[in-house]
Amino acid sequence: MNLNQVTISSTDVAQATKFYTTLGLRLIVDALPRYVRFECPDGDATFSIHQVEKMSESHNVTLYFENDDLDETVTKLQAKGINFTSLPEDKSWNWREAHLNDLDGNKLILFKAGEDRKNPPWRVEG
Repeated sequence: MNLNQVTISSTDVAQATKFYTTLGLRLIVDALPRYVRFECPDGDATFSIHQVEKMSESHNVTLYFENDDLDETVTKLQAKGINFTSLPEDKSWNWREAHLNDLDGNKLILFKAGEDRKNPPWRVEG
């Protein structure tokens, strides 16, 4: 089994499209104003946004986008006006992460994990 895509909600899909395009995702389906889908610049995953009238009170989804040049990417995104809630920082689980929110309050983490993403020292075998 392989994860195909993650879909999030937005009250303004056009504005959300601009935000995620600025992050570097490539638009592949444009059904504005109700739906868009992107492909990630690396790998096979896709990401979509669908329109809702009102955002849910609870934001239980966190989106992780991996990037090998995390610090450089964050600097470039800041220059484009993207605000981060925390800048790149080494975590105890061997990942380097920077945190931000999209325009609808969805939580995003840009990270660099390398081999530890799927094979951390504490990986369960079997």
